[in-house]
Amino acid sequence: MHWNFVIAGYLIVFIGLAVYIASVLLRSRELSKQVPEDRRRFLD
Repeated sequence: MHWNFVIAGYLIVFIGLAVYIASVLLRSRELSKQVPEDRRRFLD
């Protein structure tokens, strides 16, 4: 069987997910700084 293709496929998927998760977390931190403190719900 072509295990190299299987491993490469999984690596592409997991690396893609990691990049996506990192970008979402970084973007959310940037956006959360723009919300006024009295409007931040997570502080309740």
